[in-house]
Amino acid sequence: MPDFTREYLPVLLVGAIIGVFSLAFVLAWRRERRAKSAPGFDRNIPDGEILRRLAKYALPYKKEFLLVLAVMLVSIAYDLASPLIIGRIEGLIKNRFEPPALLRWVALYAGILIVSMICTYFQSIILQKTGQKILSTLRQDLFTHIESLSHDQLNKIPVGKLVTRVANDTNAISQMFTNVLVAMVKNVFIVAGVLAAMLTLNYALTLMLLCFVPFLVLFTVIFRKFTRKVYRVVKDRTTDINTYLSENLSGIKITQIFNQEERKRDEFFAKNESLKKAKQNQIFVFSIFRPMVYMLYISSVLFLLYLGGKGYIQDTPFLGQVITSEICVSFYMYISKFFNPIQTLAEQFNQLQSALASTEKIFSVFDLVPEVVDGPDAVEMEELRGEIEFRDVWFAYEPGEWVLKGVSFHVDAKQTAAFVGSTGSGKTTILSLICRNYDIQRGQILIDGVDIRRIKISSLRRHFGQMLQDVFLFSGTIRSNIVLREEGFTDEQIWDACKYVNAGSFISRLDKGLDEEVRERGGNFSAGQRQLLSFVRTILHRPAVMILDEATANIDTETELLIQDSLEKMKNIGTMLIVAHRLSTIQHADKIIVLSHGEILEQGTHQELLAKKGRYFQLYTLQFNRQKLLGA
Repeated sequence: MPDFTREYLPVLLVGAIIGVFSLAFVLAWRRERRAKSAPGFDRNIPDGEILRRLAKYALPYKKEFLLVLAVMLVSIAYDLASPLIIGRIEGLIKNRFEPPALLRWVALYAGILIVSMICTYFQSIILQKTGQKILSTLRQDLFTHIESLSHDQLNKIPVGKLVTRVANDTNAISQMFTNVLVAMVKNVFIVAGVLAAMLTLNYALTLMLLCFVPFLVLFTVIFRKFTRKVYRVVKDRTTDINTYLSENLSGIKITQIFNQEERKRDEFFAKNESLKKAKQNQIFVFSIFRPMVYMLYISSVLFLLYLGGKGYIQDTPFLGQVITSEICVSFYMYISKFFNPIQTLAEQFNQLQSALASTEKIFSVFDLVPEVVDGPDAVEMEELRGEIEFRDVWFAYEPGEWVLKGVSFHVDAKQTAAFVGSTGSGKTTILSLICRNYDIQRGQILIDGVDIRRIKISSLRRHFGQMLQDVFLFSGTIRSNIVLREEGFTDEQIWDACKYVNAGSFISRLDKGLDEEVRERGGNFSAGQRQLLSFVRTILHRPAVMILDEATANIDTETELLIQDSLEKMKNIGTMLIVAHRLSTIQHADKIIVLSHGEILEQGTHQELLAKKGRYFQLYTLQFNRQKLLGA
């Protein structure tokens, strides 16, 4: 074996080992690329696009980030100067020991360390405050965007998924702004500064260290691909389990009623196991990456000690520099300073990939274009009389499956119009279209002679009051649910509205009255009480058009009598549109519109429709006979 080969055999063996690992990782990466090109692979937003879109949230705080950068540069001085100082101390000890000189160098080292610690403290404070401001703005924008989505879009997205986007995913982004990105910038400066210092100190050993850089870059690029994928899966599984919990905790009473606890436990176990496996894959990928970086670090240290032990580098004239013990000590520390940022980055890949995956999920929500938006010529409507007209309206939730087919009718201001018909005839759809919860495909809907698409959505809905079958109450108090947290209503006005719709009697019996607690979804009130509260908040806001969709369907007879009396009073306030299966509740309506399979069969008053002996007559007779039979 030649002398050169024998002399550098340890170096060649280490290089061969690193080469084998590199080949294995390249093959794994090529296999992953083939899987990515297969049909059905989830295409994602590139990292550059994600960072570009995030940058707009950071730009308003550029002064804070510049201040952090300045503080950071000062703190980096410790990382660059400390190896040189330790090397100088080594030289003092080895040559001629002089205590005063040693104390001066030790004092200098301590001073730089203290300054670095102070700078790091202020850097953290500034970043945390700035990061929370960015997070707050992003979360607010996301919530506002979700509010702008149409009913159809919201129906297609599980609530748990949206909760995960607003609550969980934004926290990962906060970590990226306050920790990961700044650490990356700091590490870049450290690496650059360390390389410059090492080149100045001994270019031969620096070139030795640079031999490891291509492998470091290769490992980082390859494992970035794998970590991005596994963190995306973790995010998906987390969303799945949040969505499942949101739905099943809301419906847990049904689960208990039908004795389905065991089946639901099995379903949750399956989703929990899926999340566990995704987390294990995440740990597995990370457990390979960090040791690979550490292997390169240890290899470079071994090379330093091997070459330093020889005392010089042979057979290469431009590398023929003598390596002293002082240089060995300084280089040992510099190698640590060089690889530590890389190792830190490896540890921060968890947060970095989590943040990128979370941001991708958030921007997928931002990329949903609202289907119902204001037109370019939309106007504000300060007042509405409440005249409503449908002109040959066609509408379908799914293309080609028409729910309404050429519906036309006219309701004068202050009139009461009722819609009747079998389930699926289009009654509720008509009420949703009037409020522009959906946009029609053909025809026109007019309010006071103005096409509703030419009225700003916020302005249009401000003049509507809706009382639905399933009343939704927010957690808070009776007062906050009535006024919906708007200012300008006095207690006297609120109580007047309560008494007007017969809700004052049950509210006054409560211990805290208007300040009585309302639990989640109003679970501590009966269906009739919740309905009366919905009447109060509608009346208080004095809408021009009131919509009642099966408002008396799930209440007892005594409460229904109170509600019927309330409805008679409410007719004087504005136009009223009613959907009801109990035909006895709509006999006094000014106009009754009978629907079937999305078409109007007949319309008129109660007496007019009975005289026609058509579909309404059949429905009324059927209900009358049924009630008579039940009464008997």
